[in-house]
Amino acid sequence: MKVRLDEHWKRAFAMFAISFVLAGQILWAQNLGGTPATNVAVQGQTGAQPEGAFLNFINWIGNVISPVGAGGAVVGAVVSWLHGRGVGRWLAAAAGLLAVSGLTRLIEFWITNGTGGVT
Repeated sequence: MKVRLDEHWKRAFAMFAISFVLAGQILWAQNLGGTPATNVAVQGQTGAQPEGAFLNFINWIGNVISPVGAGGAVVGAVVSWLHGRGVGRWLAAAAGLLAVSGLTRLIEFWITNGTGGVT
């Protein structure tokens, strides 16, 4: 069966988009340097304190899960577009995940700077 030239360009573009997203994830990954991060919570906290555990959870959601999910949703939008289907739901999911990431970063800021109590 002969594949049209049009489909070759779509497949090449899809592979480029996926490779671009994966390369971006690798380049933007956090580097801890040569020291392992074991038994470490946030600055000034220990893992036994609720604030430290909650801030670690917020960091994980805001800095890892949501941006990676948004990147996956963008890839889903590209694949859906290549197949001629609607992309709105994928783009809405990516925007929502980035909004969750922004809100969790805001919560992280409040937790970090709100240790003095309410005045």
